[in-house]
Amino acid sequence: MAKARASSIGKTRGNTRTEPGSGDSFWDRPMLINLLADLLFLVGGGLLAWAGAMALQRLPVFPLNQLVVATPLDQVSQAQIENTARNALAGNFFTVNLETAQAAFERMPWVRSVSLRRLWPDGIELTLEEHRAAARWTPQDGESRLVSMRGEVFMASTRESLPAFVGPEGSAPRLLARYHEFSDDLASIGRKPVAIHLSAREAWQIRLDDGALLELGRDQPKHPLIERLNRFTTHYAAVSSMAKSRLQAIGVVDMRYPNGFALRASKS
Repeated sequence: MAKARASSIGKTRGNTRTEPGSGDSFWDRPMLINLLADLLFLVGGGLLAWAGAMALQRLPVFPLNQLVVATPLDQVSQAQIENTARNALAGNFFTVNLETAQAAFERMPWVRSVSLRRLWPDGIELTLEEHRAAARWTPQDGESRLVSMRGEVFMASTRESLPAFVGPEGSAPRLLARYHEFSDDLASIGRKPVAIHLSAREAWQIRLDDGALLELGRDQPKHPLIERLNRFTTHYAAVSSMAKSRLQAIGVVDMRYPNGFALRASKS
């Protein structure tokens, strides 16, 4: 009887043993459960914040009622500003994206730079810097644009009488600097440049307001451009008198010679 009872007890104990690893399931790992809970909390919080922001943007609270232009404008019209503002200033006082709006205003013709700031409680202040045109820019690809007083090329149109610059892309600052230099030298004879051309081979031409074309050639250390131009201005009076005596207008003045120049009468 004792042996039978012992056998029965041993069998019962054998049935209640657990297999190795059976307590390693996901629900038995508190650390993983906590991590999942934190992740779900962050995702839920992000979605809730996004939904709240979208709802706030649609609510008629803190609407934008005024756009204050802080700088006087010469080229940009009020209609252009209003049209851009309608498309760029979306949302209310708190949700409007100023960076996106700034980029939209900077795409307007004549605009060099833009800054925007909020004006409590319902406004936006707009500060614009306009380009000031110095010349018309026609690079060798034939596309017409303008050159600013800073030597920057920008897309815009104007009826203002401006000198014409022609040259390789990226050379506008050099042409502007030469234009001022040539203008100062030609002012001594009462002439001014109306067009400046820089070829791909670095050869310079100047068209004067009387129609004459000056061929200056390439700038060289031994024979700089300004030295050739000074030679022309020094002899301009004599050249003009000679042309008038022959009832001919000066067409082309070739200044590419080291110590002199050649004249060709205009074809008219």
